[in-house]
Amino acid sequence: HVQLVESGGGLVQAGGSLRLTCAVSGGSIGEFDIDWFRRAPGKERELVATSGRAAVSLYYMDSVEGRFTLSRDNAKNTVHLQMGSLKPEDTAVYYCAVLLSASPLDQYWGQGTQVTVSS
Repeated sequence: HVQLVESGGGLVQAGGSLRLTCAVSGGSIGEFDIDWFRRAPGKERELVATSGRAAVSLYYMDSVEGRFTLSRDNAKNTVHLQMGSLKPEDTAVYYCAVLLSASPLDQYWGQGTQVTVSS
């Protein structure tokens, strides 16, 4: 089955950048749309961006549009979320996910990576 592992989180000052990586195994990234979600303390999980299987960026949430960029490395079977001009409100645990259907049995999640942006 599909497994996902995130990396690249850390502590950064406001205005800085980080690049998150989602390493996928158990399938080729060309088969899937891959979502990036985040959950901040005390808040609901929210969809940040979606990388389409055709390597087209399908979606960015309004608050990250123009600051975050998706990319794919087919050779390494990884998807990246380049985050720039980071703000304290971007602080959250970031998850990548493959959601094949509405059933939890068809949903695959990574363990998450913490991003902390200091003001």
